[in-house]
Amino acid sequence: LNFNTGTIFPWLTNNSAQQEDCLVDEAGCFMEEAGPELCKKDVLGDGNETVIQMLSAAKSLLKEEKFVHSYPYDCRTKKPVIIRATKQWFINVEDIKASAQELLKKVKFIPTSRAIRMQETLNSRSYWCISRQRKWGVPIPVFYHSETEEPLMNSHSIEHVIKLVEQHGSDAWWMLSLDELLPKTLLKKAHSSFDASYYRKGQDILDIWFDSGTSWAHVLEGTDQRADLYVEGQDQLGGWFQSSLITSTATRKKAPYGSVLVHGFVVTEKGEKMSKSVGNVVSPNVVINGGEDKTKEQSYGADVLRWWVAESNVFKHVSLGPTTLNSSRDNVNKLRKILCFMLGNLKGFRPETDIVPNTEMYIIDQYMLHLLQDYSSKVMEAYKAYDFGRVIRSLQSFISRDLSSFYFSIIKDRLYCEEEKDPKRRSCQTVLAEALDAVVRSFAPVLPHLAEEVFQHLPYMKEPVSVFRTGWIKSSSVWKKPGLVEVVEGACAMRDSFLGSIPGKNAVEYDVILVIEPGLLFELMESLQSEETSCISQLNELMMCSQTTLLTELPRDLPADAKTVDGSFLINLEGGDIREETAYKVILHSASKERCPRCWKYTTASSLTPCPRCLEVIAEK
Repeated sequence: LNFNTGTIFPWLTNNSAQQEDCLVDEAGCFMEEAGPELCKKDVLGDGNETVIQMLSAAKSLLKEEKFVHSYPYDCRTKKPVIIRATKQWFINVEDIKASAQELLKKVKFIPTSRAIRMQETLNSRSYWCISRQRKWGVPIPVFYHSETEEPLMNSHSIEHVIKLVEQHGSDAWWMLSLDELLPKTLLKKAHSSFDASYYRKGQDILDIWFDSGTSWAHVLEGTDQRADLYVEGQDQLGGWFQSSLITSTATRKKAPYGSVLVHGFVVTEKGEKMSKSVGNVVSPNVVINGGEDKTKEQSYGADVLRWWVAESNVFKHVSLGPTTLNSSRDNVNKLRKILCFMLGNLKGFRPETDIVPNTEMYIIDQYMLHLLQDYSSKVMEAYKAYDFGRVIRSLQSFISRDLSSFYFSIIKDRLYCEEEKDPKRRSCQTVLAEALDAVVRSFAPVLPHLAEEVFQHLPYMKEPVSVFRTGWIKSSSVWKKPGLVEVVEGACAMRDSFLGSIPGKNAVEYDVILVIEPGLLFELMESLQSEETSCISQLNELMMCSQTTLLTELPRDLPADAKTVDGSFLINLEGGDIREETAYKVILHSASKERCPRCWKYTTASSLTPCPRCLEVIAEK
């Protein structure tokens, strides 16, 4: 049905804009102008039936048939709505659109693709209706003449209403009398010859996007202030982001923000939209504390929820449910175990006296500081870009691959078997202390409770101190040593060849012979082991075997069970200026000595006697 809804823009004075009265009132019923048969009848109810009857009586009804079709429904009440145009208040966006679009070009969007969408939504907007017909909200302080409907609103009347709102709150508009809202002094300033009784106060409220779109005026002190970042969902490209830009452009000729981060929405694990009416909304409070029935809705804690948020690609729709939360909890628990290992092995370490200078460290320890410096840089860059998913990926990669799987497995012998104050042990403890500090600070914004817990249990901290009161990630450019990469990776290439040939077996049960033709690779390995054969060298530690021999040619005699693995390694130094591919052979055979009862390496003459290294440690104790 066409309800003759009238003119959309009531201020148009062009003669071609014919004004027509609306035939439907605010209650959704036909008005007197529709005729006595329809007057006061519900448009979607008996009024609809009456129209059909009138058409049929006038023989103007060609056909009556029921069929299913799309129709607008109210999202909350789930009832059909009618669309009727009424007189509204508008902002002419066309006048400031060009300026707003130019200002928008200087704003950084995350992700950048959203900037295009924002420009498109702004370009398609000519007018902004800022009035709403609701029972709650901020009233539009306008008065209408009872007979002419002429609006009365000027700077004097607005200032007066503002003072009343400051005294009585925004309900003053609804509570106070017309004489109080519109005193005679204001009528005189408006050059009106009528008193307040000839006026009625407007019942419209401001669009909530106008309320939120002017929030910068209260939050940002001074006309030159600009927010660093606005954060909201992708639906706000035509909402809050745009209303803030329009109001700021109109009044200050500048954007209210420097950057805009646009995120997606949370959906169920089936990809369904969450809705209160459907009842599939996952409450953060239930995730943190659990529901009434803990067997069905268990508690995960705040850190697990925060981890899930951080690791999700928030720029798209993200799913939330038991599966994703259990995965996040497992990841947090893995991190917790790694932190426990680091804390436990720092017992007795005092940074003020025990830190080993970078130049005196084992090469593998220097290499780990090199990786730590690289990790710190990546994390800080990710935070600056508000890419929290990249923060989590970098963290997981570093703690799982570089620390737990690689470094921890190599240094366990040094940590557990060397004398407590031995410089070699203090060297890897120095790395553990630096790594623990950097890692905890890096995830503190995501997991604040776990970060605080770690800092409360640092064994070398005299008094507990908050991680949030001691600065950001600390790393040193001195740690950056790209030259060490080829040394360690060359040794690791041969280590991988060795370990790959003994799947499921213990590496310490073997002795390893490395045969490398004379050249740069051999010289790099000599920096890890100067003697021909050793069971305590840095190369032997990296190989994780009982004894390592470094040769330039194959030995004449080999044990009967010896196994040879061929490989090659490409050295790339000085940004590619030095490139050399070298072949090597890894020969492994059963350890030739007995197992040490203390360190469990096959490095002693008798299984009843500790190896020379362990005897020396015991003697010092």
